[in-house]
Amino acid sequence: MACGGFACSKNCLCALNLLYTLVSLLLIGIAAWGIGFGLISSFKVVGVVIAVGVFLFFIALVGLIGAVKHHQVLLFFYMIILLLVFIVQFSVSCACLALNEEQQSELLEVGWTNTNSARSDIERNLNCCGFRVFYPNATCAADCLRTLQCRPCAPIMEEYAGMVLRFVGGIGLFFSFTEILGVWLTYRYRNQKDPRANPSAFI
Repeated sequence: MACGGFACSKNCLCALNLLYTLVSLLLIGIAAWGIGFGLISSFKVVGVVIAVGVFLFFIALVGLIGAVKHHQVLLFFYMIILLLVFIVQFSVSCACLALNEEQQSELLEVGWTNTNSARSDIERNLNCCGFRVFYPNATCAADCLRTLQCRPCAPIMEEYAGMVLRFVGGIGLFFSFTEILGVWLTYRYRNQKDPRANPSAFI
């Protein structure tokens, strides 16, 4: 059957939602792996990652059920939610890619100031103490504190910040285009007649 037909639209929509399901399970798995290996101790960070994974999983599940059953209501809500997610994700991705070095530094400082548990994870994993200045008497989770030869964390974090933001922005931008593709496919699929149904019935 030519692409654009009922079966083709259904298969494409199912494949897209299977991709979202895999990504959601990957997010949940990464959060669990981070806790298991002691890389992340912040329950807020883990909670956010797991919440995003669960949300994406349920969205994909709604899309799959709607596609398989050609359910008009589920497909409508799926399309609306996917459109809202696209708008938010596209905006955040563009913001990540547009941040300059000064803005990245300010963002890192705000994050450092407001998250104590994440700060400990950063000090332990990057083997650094303090943000801009290392104080030997300060409390620090890094091994370098034993020798009192620690570097401040800000320069190390700034080395990776640009690369991480470009990576996150690029991945987010890629998935935002798959979401708008999903909206388009859902819109087309909703307005097609199921060939298995009564030809005189509008579905």
